[in-house]
Amino acid sequence: MSLRVASSIATSALRTSEVGIAVASSNVANAGTDGYTRKTAATVTRDTGVSTASVDVTSVTSNVDRFLLKTIVSAQSDLGAAKTRDSYLDQLQSAMGTVASDEDSSGSDIGSMIDALSDTLATLATAPESESAKAATIQDLSDLAETLRSTSSSVQSLRAQADDEIATTVDTINDTLDTLNDLNDQIVKGKALGQNTTDLEDQRNTALKSLATNIDVTYQVDDSGLMRISTSSGKSLLDSSVHELSYTPAASVSASTVYSASGTSGFNGIMLSGSDVTGSSLGGTLGALVTLRDSDLPAQQASLDELATTLMDTLNAIQNQGTAYPAPQTLTGTESVSASDALKVTSGTLRVAVTDSSGTAAEVLDIDLSTLSTLQDVVDAINTMSNASASISSDGKLVIQADSADNGIALGGDDGAFSTAYGMNDLLTGTGASDIKVAGRITADSSLLATSALSDTSGLTAGDTVLTSGEGSVASALKAAFSASQSFDAAGGLTGRSTTFASYAGAVIQNAATLADTASTAYDSQETYTSSLETTFSSQSGVNVDEETAAISTLQSAYEAAAAVMKTLQEMFDTALDMVQ
Repeated sequence: MSLRVASSIATSALRTSEVGIAVASSNVANAGTDGYTRKTAATVTRDTGVSTASVDVTSVTSNVDRFLLKTIVSAQSDLGAAKTRDSYLDQLQSAMGTVASDEDSSGSDIGSMIDALSDTLATLATAPESESAKAATIQDLSDLAETLRSTSSSVQSLRAQADDEIATTVDTINDTLDTLNDLNDQIVKGKALGQNTTDLEDQRNTALKSLATNIDVTYQVDDSGLMRISTSSGKSLLDSSVHELSYTPAASVSASTVYSASGTSGFNGIMLSGSDVTGSSLGGTLGALVTLRDSDLPAQQASLDELATTLMDTLNAIQNQGTAYPAPQTLTGTESVSASDALKVTSGTLRVAVTDSSGTAAEVLDIDLSTLSTLQDVVDAINTMSNASASISSDGKLVIQADSADNGIALGGDDGAFSTAYGMNDLLTGTGASDIKVAGRITADSSLLATSALSDTSGLTAGDTVLTSGEGSVASALKAAFSASQSFDAAGGLTGRSTTFASYAGAVIQNAATLADTASTAYDSQETYTSSLETTFSSQSGVNVDEETAAISTLQSAYEAAAAVMKTLQEMFDTALDMVQ
């Protein structure tokens, strides 16, 4: 073997040891760096042609299990979705209130407030003439309505929060895609120049996992080092350039705000390259937010609305069977009508009575509704009375009033069918949980609460007693409504059922609690699973400081041995030169 070949072999050994030491030292220095993977110097033996091989470094590579990385990326998407659902559904459960325990009946939930109202109505039923009992009833009913409105508002606030967070998440996704695009450029250029790009690849993998937390993705890396990323439904997010998402949140959110592809009557679509991807399987935080905003939270609103509307329909039907004592001078309907409208009630007898403050009739008119066709016919019939008049107001409401301020108007005779149809004596107003409230006139004057009913005795005329102070049939019916089973339609996550108001309210609250508990369990499970994958990845691809330190020691010994060979070769070369001089 010539001195030149020996020198080449020794130089190669020095260079290989030097690169190995640098790589191992970098591993130790970055052992605590998030996303860093262990690097190794790949070597190859080269034939020198004299039966002796040299060793050279061909590249520096990362020790990464690509299949495990794909599994982690997928798990990150599930974790992002689970974490988001857990957070929102926990807030929803809090908004629903706390169910009272057996020891404590003062729960803040809707069911407890219904129970409190039921107790107050029991008192009213025993003393229907009591002004304090009426005032207490209206106060409890107002509190219940306020709680329903507040709970509904909390649900809509969560929807608005989710909608705003969708926009924020879209921005975050776009920022991450920009980062990935920059890293793609650096890696592709570095590989083309034969440079070490493993640290850049680690950064890209970290950014990829961050992206997957917000949206479910698939990806592949080509031979040039370029990473291509798509949504789970196949829409490209990153190739040679970034394809950004875009979203504009709604200006305001109410129970009637729903997703609309056109964006003209509700939530806008999430756009990607001109396509609306809102309905696709977005996954991650973004997908969870869309599902919460458009499905989970509206379902909870629907069950609240079912409770509110059933409560309104039931109590209003009872109230419209009766009258306050003494009767009010004016009754104004809540339904929007016009004179030419066909009658909503076409059978039975409507009794219209004008009474004084003691319940004595000034005038009584019985109207056979089967002989009339339109609402104007009823107005005309009432206007034949000497002590009362009827009209349709400028805002389209039926108005019946006693002509004298000393008298009042009471309706009866048809089990409240006519009064209910036109809302002449409604106790509650609104369209659902978001706007339910006690009728303004009753809130202002609790004595207008109907507790008794107009006498149904036939042939009543002026001078007859048509109302009595102690008559409490309507008050008793109100009390009975809270102990009787009511019919509830399927709404939200609840099936149709026949149960009490308090039990249905409890089911609404329990449903929210179940959703929150399920979400919490799913999040804990997913977090554990993802953490175990990361641990496995770290054990396979992470840095073991002890092993790297031992490797550095071994490489230093090899470096010193190669250096000694080089020194010896240099001395032999010098001796050979001296011999030829």
